[in-house]
Amino acid sequence: MPRRNDVEAVEFQERVVAINRVSKVVKGGKRFRFAVLVVVGDGASQVGTGIGKAKEIAEAVRKGIEKAKKNMVTVKHAGDTIPHPVVGEFGAARVLLKPSPAGTGVIAGGVVRAIMELGGVKDVVTKVTGRTANAINIAHATLEAIKITRTEDEITKLRGLANAGQETAAASSPEAAVIGE
Repeated sequence: MPRRNDVEAVEFQERVVAINRVSKVVKGGKRFRFAVLVVVGDGASQVGTGIGKAKEIAEAVRKGIEKAKKNMVTVKHAGDTIPHPVVGEFGAARVLLKPSPAGTGVIAGGVVRAIMELGGVKDVVTKVTGRTANAINIAHATLEAIKITRTEDEITKLRGLANAGQETAAASSPEAAVIGE
């Protein structure tokens, strides 16, 4: 993952996923502000989300892009898909991500689709199973699922099977029996 200073050197794509208009009633009428959810990614493996809030949409988008670049996560790949099925939860949102065969494409709704495509995943099936339609919570749940995804190499390393497999192979060889006597 690039260091925070190196983030500016990489070319990112941005997508505005959701715009919430928030109004405040005051003595003279209503004051409107905007909260914008932005997804930023390099199209290969880095993706992040950010929420920008301002009185104008353009300013909110700019702030959201800045925050998204600071909150980047790495998407683990197994070819053009993800390594294994995973469920991410955030608040009432639950997002299921499942690997799929080549050529399937990204089967997902708006928020999850943006995150997967900008993260470089080309084949994945997703389902939002939570009890919310809040785009912000769905985006956070998707990022949680991405964070807990592990590659095959990481799993074998965590289980300590990389060295154990070599030791058992050496112990079962005929030369080991002769040396051990």
